[in-house]
Amino acid sequence: MKVLRVLNNNVVLARDEKNQEVILTGRGIGFSSSQGKRVDPALVKRVFVPVDGRDPDHLAEALALISEEVLQAVVTALHEVGIEERESTRPTLAIAVADHIAGALERAGRGIVVEYPLRAEVQTLYAAEYAQAQRLLRAVNERVSPKLDASEATALALHLVNAGFVSGDLSFTYTMTGVIQQMLAVVRERYGLNVSEASMSAARFITHVRYLFVRIQQRRQLKGQESTIGKGIRQHYPEATRTAQQLATIVELRLGQQLSDDEVSYLALHVARMTMDATGAAT
Repeated sequence: MKVLRVLNNNVVLARDEKNQEVILTGRGIGFSSSQGKRVDPALVKRVFVPVDGRDPDHLAEALALISEEVLQAVVTALHEVGIEERESTRPTLAIAVADHIAGALERAGRGIVVEYPLRAEVQTLYAAEYAQAQRLLRAVNERVSPKLDASEATALALHLVNAGFVSGDLSFTYTMTGVIQQMLAVVRERYGLNVSEASMSAARFITHVRYLFVRIQQRRQLKGQESTIGKGIRQHYPEATRTAQQLATIVELRLGQQLSDDEVSYLALHVARMTMDATGAAT
């Protein structure tokens, strides 16, 4: 591998044998390196391969701002709890988590504890990621000082949710969280039901909407192939379809993306399931 750019003593941007740009970290790897020079393999601690069109320069610059100790703690913790392999091919997650941990450690050192306003929503809407985040926080706390407050699990969970999207920051995940809450509120108000996020039908609805957001980000909405099924759903559940159209309007207003007919149909199906389950539970 040849060096393209030296970021600091521990981070370099290089080109590998496959002619792709990679980010290399290791203590002292950039100390005696220069553009065009071959990288000493013995100094390479980790190899990060930018994916999804991410700018390697931008990621390398972000990585260069994180201390080797914090990065080591995070990468090891991610591997230990089964979220990431030790040699990550998704640098954005490791970098985002490490950057957050670095900031949290700085705040903790100054005695500052942050109470995240979305804690209740995250625990409810992203229960699996929140549980992962709690394990991750415990693993990180075994390797850093001062120890981080339990409230940091909320922010870590949002980073884990965000890892499924193309965007590199949490803004899209924050928006998604608000939209899901707004959608559930519409269903509750429209049908006068007490729809619990803990119910199986609501959990399926939340999961469906999360994947819908992924499809919107990737510009791969459901359309065409499922049109016959979609038409059948709309005919069978006309009231749920009207509700789904209202939900689609929320998505369009918040994200600027119009949903396809098939996406609206599958929203209608999940709305119908929620209302039937809630009605059945109330009787």
